[in-house]
Amino acid sequence: MSKFYYVLIVFVILFFGYGILTKDSNNPMKKEARVPCQKKTVTFEKISNRDLIEKAVSLLESGNYTVKSRIEQSVYMKSQILNYISVEKADKILTYTIKKYLKNDNNDNDKLLIDYYILENDKEDKGKKGTACKLYAGYLVFEFRLNGKLIYKIQTDFIEEDTSDIPERMDCVIKSFITLKG
Repeated sequence: MSKFYYVLIVFVILFFGYGILTKDSNNPMKKEARVPCQKKTVTFEKISNRDLIEKAVSLLESGNYTVKSRIEQSVYMKSQILNYISVEKADKILTYTIKKYLKNDNNDNDKLLIDYYILENDKEDKGKKGTACKLYAGYLVFEFRLNGKLIYKIQTDFIEEDTSDIPERMDCVIKSFITLKG
């Protein structure tokens, strides 16, 4: 009988231990927002090169950056996004947003590349699973690169069909990037 209790106790310990260890890894959507604005919509981020973060953020804060951008329209449903925003308008919003974070005006030979695109959510895409995929209007994907090396990548949803929340989401992207600097 005592052997049974030992086996039962070991089983219970292993069961709860396994549950505790795998709790976070089993739910990829559940993650702690590093910056409060990331809680507003679904946001994913990845830091690819910690060694270049300080220099990259300094380049942004001193206005030493270039922008590469595009808009990807829906394929299966009638695209509406260009009725509300253009690449030029999006670039102006981004430039205005970055100006709020400029600290100095230093000319540097290196330039930070901000490569981003706006993707319109294709709500008629048969590959979409569930109704949750249809709750957002699209998403922004930003990559910050220095000398061809990816430093940071962030994706954040925008909700409004008229793209009126894109300025707020761009501000969150820039804020998220700048707060990487220690």
